[in-house]
Amino acid sequence: MSSDTQPGSIREARNSILAEIGDAVTLVAASKRQPDDRIDDALAAGQRVFGENRVQEAQERWGDRLAQFEDLELRLIGPLQTNKAEDAVKLFHVIETLDREKLLKALTKGVEKTGASAPDLFIQVNTGDEPQKGGVSVAGLSELITTTRDLYPGRLLGLMCIPPADEPAAPHFALLKKLADAHDLPQVSMGMSGDYALAARLGATHVRVGTAFFGARET
Repeated sequence: MSSDTQPGSIREARNSILAEIGDAVTLVAASKRQPDDRIDDALAAGQRVFGENRVQEAQERWGDRLAQFEDLELRLIGPLQTNKAEDAVKLFHVIETLDREKLLKALTKGVEKTGASAPDLFIQVNTGDEPQKGGVSVAGLSELITTTRDLYPGRLLGLMCIPPADEPAAPHFALLKKLADAHDLPQVSMGMSGDYALAARLGATHVRVGTAFFGARET
């Protein structure tokens, strides 16, 4: 997929990605920092599932559009600070980056305090044990799954990962799928612009695609 997609060709880019991943995989358009015209072009093309990295940016972008498009699904795919948990549960339908008990408690408290519908959760797994990256360690995953199922008032649906940039992605995708299966979690979010087709072949249920969908972000 070319990285120079322009707004007028987002429909074609979307169709091409969908053809590659198949009907069983959900395309999440990673819309962070995209200008309004590209968002509108994506909506016009029929895209309804979007991934955002920051709560405040998502609030500004999607507040009015949520009222206009009742079938929108917003997914938080970036790291979440505990002090933003309350805002996050009010805005997002799915939060993919749960990675610690402190954040779990903040999300639970946010749901209880606001009365919002509890977003579905994915746990982010740090499959490469990278100290600079979010995600629970593989060794700590089982405990976090158990705690989430015990405490959270909503659903824990799956696992998410971002493989190390300097390693082949396939072993990390295979590991995440294996971990999800072992814990009876039906959904797996993995794969981005450079490897979404590979992720789909290895069991992804959701792929998070930015550049290959929208084109290079404007600076």
